[in-house]
Amino acid sequence: MSFDDLIDRRGSRCTKWDMMEPLYGVSPRDGLAMWVADMDFRPPGCVQDALERMLSHGIYGYTGDLSAYHAAIQWWMANRHGWQVEAGHIFTTHGLVNGTSMCVDTYTSPGDHVVLTTPVYHAFARVIKAAGRGVTECPLTLTGDRIAMDFAAWDSVMTGRERMFILCSPHNPGGRVWTAAELRGVADFCIRHDLILVSDEIHHDLVMPGHTHTAMPLAAPGIADRLVTMTATTKTFNIAGAHIGNVIIADAALRDRFAVRMNAMGISPNAFGLFMATAAYSPEGAAWVDDLMVYLDGNRRLFDAGINAIPGLRSIPLEATYLAWVDFAGTGMPRAEFVARIEKSARIAANYGHSFGLGGDSFMRFNIAAPRAMIAEAVDRLQKAFSDLQ
Repeated sequence: MSFDDLIDRRGSRCTKWDMMEPLYGVSPRDGLAMWVADMDFRPPGCVQDALERMLSHGIYGYTGDLSAYHAAIQWWMANRHGWQVEAGHIFTTHGLVNGTSMCVDTYTSPGDHVVLTTPVYHAFARVIKAAGRGVTECPLTLTGDRIAMDFAAWDSVMTGRERMFILCSPHNPGGRVWTAAELRGVADFCIRHDLILVSDEIHHDLVMPGHTHTAMPLAAPGIADRLVTMTATTKTFNIAGAHIGNVIIADAALRDRFAVRMNAMGISPNAFGLFMATAAYSPEGAAWVDDLMVYLDGNRRLFDAGINAIPGLRSIPLEATYLAWVDFAGTGMPRAEFVARIEKSARIAANYGHSFGLGGDSFMRFNIAAPRAMIAEAVDRLQKAFSDLQ
């Protein structure tokens, strides 16, 4: 398999390609899908082999033995992140949006507020509000091309109603890999305001060369009594349709509370997801991820060079994820105009920055996890759509 392979996903009922016309007015016949955060690459062969073994067996009954799955998680976290995880600390949810909603349901009550560092992954606010909780936005700062945390400013917006802090680490959509010092700052903030910290680390394997992700349990071991860490194979290996994620809780009291809600909701893992994830967390899967990140780094450099060559546009340096965060403020255009150029002229579907919360109004998010020829085509289309600025 080559990451350059062009795989036609149109008509496969995938959200990314088959829903972009009703949502963005961009036809899949001649448009480019750069919005939904999944990749246009097949997963490693070990994942496909695991599915084929299931198919050849031909029985799809209940799955009860999670020992191999837990062992694979333990191996991956120890070997890829230097993090020792106990099997008994792992809960399996139907993906991490489900994991987030379970945390909100477990550790907060209706009327409570949850802290989000905006702009941030839009599903967080969606599930918080749907659960009858409020969102307290703590805006990130952007100085030059550097996204940063401003703890003093965040202290000033706290209302006393907050019970939880959801951290996106690495950050989506800004692509930051938080330093150990920044993570300790988050931990101190949560102690100061007596908050449960939920650290969503779904992009922790998708880190660009030259950067290193630190798992929150390693950055701030002293906050285990208020920490929940979430991880998944789904982003790393492009198996989001498996809907499987891990909620890892070291503290017994927090773990007991979460177990009660899991039991009350009757949640049990999807067998297909278990087999796929177990196969992915392996030496073969690790080698594939290493190759993937070299390829994505090449896409990043191509995309950034092309975007930054357009006067008034800037692509924020991407340290992790495959989601480019592009600022159109320098064009002086209202949002409606630069969006129209992207969708009508360039025929590209990308995420609206304002949907990620405060600080996102002048931005768009572009998914660059696609064959390089598609990224080159996207750059060419965008340069033509904004050619009058050059």
